[in-house]
Amino acid sequence: MKLKILVGTMTSTADYVAQAIQMDCADMVDEVEVVLMDGLGINVFDEDAIYLICTSTYGSGDVPDNARALYDSLDLQPKYLGHVRYGVIALGDRTYTQTFAFGGRKFDERLQGLGAQRVGELFIHDASEGTMPEELGTAWCREWLPQAVAAMQKVAA
Repeated sequence: MKLKILVGTMTSTADYVAQAIQMDCADMVDEVEVVLMDGLGINVFDEDAIYLICTSTYGSGDVPDNARALYDSLDLQPKYLGHVRYGVIALGDRTYTQTFAFGGRKFDERLQGLGAQRVGELFIHDASEGTMPEELGTAWCREWLPQAVAAMQKVAA
């Protein structure tokens, strides 16, 4: 089973989280691939993999610039994604109360609208707490990944 981590980032924090997960969770799946969202479209979900959206929030609750093409393609080139099982790591800062972690929340909403099924709850990291997103993200992923693998095995059966 493959874990494909799709990274939306402006300052590389989400990329650092994804790389930490790649190193820490390599023993749990056959392969962990980290892919920056730059230039990706909806066809990225054609592969047989478990997907993890790892994204920050930018501006007024927007997805990061490098995630814009993928996010927009989910509307502009919609197709049924019922085979997709995914999780979300949403990075944000609670001091921005109106838009806290909206980057991840927006991807989650759009993917569900196309029939993809989220496994578990969103992991939301609050930068204002002063905790390390890499540490908390990898701990969350080690708990989430077995659920995601089980969900994929049900799809394949």
